[in-house]
Amino acid sequence: MSDITANLPSFQFEHAVEVCHQQFLHLRERSRGLLLNACCHAVFLCKLLDVISQKEEPESVPPPLKVDSNRERLKVGIIGCGHTGKQLARALLDLSGLLAQNIQISTRRPETLQELQSLGVNCFYDNCRLAAWAEVLFLCCLPSQLPNICSEIQAELPESSIVYSLVSAVPIARLKTLLCHSNILRPEYQYEANDDSHIWGTSGKITTALRDAVIVQATCPWHPGGGLAANARWFAAVVYAALNKCSNQSLSHKQSLQLLNNLLCHVPPTSQGEKKSCPSFVCENFVSQRFGASLQEEDAFPRFDLTAIHQKDTPFSKLLVSSPVLQDHLLQVYCTSVGVSEQVKENCLPSSSSEPCVSSQIPAVPVEAEP
Repeated sequence: MSDITANLPSFQFEHAVEVCHQQFLHLRERSRGLLLNACCHAVFLCKLLDVISQKEEPESVPPPLKVDSNRERLKVGIIGCGHTGKQLARALLDLSGLLAQNIQISTRRPETLQELQSLGVNCFYDNCRLAAWAEVLFLCCLPSQLPNICSEIQAELPESSIVYSLVSAVPIARLKTLLCHSNILRPEYQYEANDDSHIWGTSGKITTALRDAVIVQATCPWHPGGGLAANARWFAAVVYAALNKCSNQSLSHKQSLQLLNNLLCHVPPTSQGEKKSCPSFVCENFVSQRFGASLQEEDAFPRFDLTAIHQKDTPFSKLLVSSPVLQDHLLQVYCTSVGVSEQVKENCLPSSSSEPCVSSQIPAVPVEAEP
């Protein structure tokens, strides 16, 4: 339905803003941009983990980030369902491929979520129950509520659960202390006003905006737009979280690498029927050369501390920053996961690399320290 007030200036938000406050109008676009980034990143994470949770044999993996509805699905929980929580739930329902029965929400007022409940989402108020059930738990509460919630759920969190915080003003080190848990993801964003800051807009559905290729590409950490940029270490932490998920499923490090390569390094044929090769990940892209050499055939990767990965460089984060070829390819994978691959144009891709992806193996980064 079109906005009937679009051409009526007196009905616009800006009309009632006093001149002395107009300098703050850009904060509306910034706020919406942060929400779009948060939802798009959450969709990518859940899509990746959902596919991994279904695969027992790496050899049987289909083209990247496509799920089999007949297999086990990822279980996602959301604590807090104000504006951010509601938009996150809708984005996951519409864009991640998750089924409504695989999403549960704990909130103080579940009776206000009739729309989500009508879609099949289970809404209730029991944070401990949700924490024990969910494989990925999103925190969308107020900062003032976080200490009590963490104290309440920390004993119920399985070691393998991933906690994803969208709570502002609470750093990841503090979250680790509050939860006594290291499997935590928390994106950090930097903002700088520039000429394309307006791309986020100020109104409209979040799920509609995330079907726009320009918006989706602007949320990519190494291809930022709209003045907002997530720290590239966030993406590295997501990949290490995927490796933790593989280890939880009793996959060896070689099986984990094969599965990750099939999901993130797969290159479909071009429209002309040509098929380009793409770099493949090797063990030393994620751990030090010394540790990688010590792994036996059937050994799994160690459990990675995601809070530490957010705070320091790792072999994979260094590789990502230093390899424009890998950045270009993973941008395509990232956009495909949200469903805008058909709209991605070459002139929108990073200009740092004009060479096609031709090497058969990504060179390892010689880093001695383990992540």
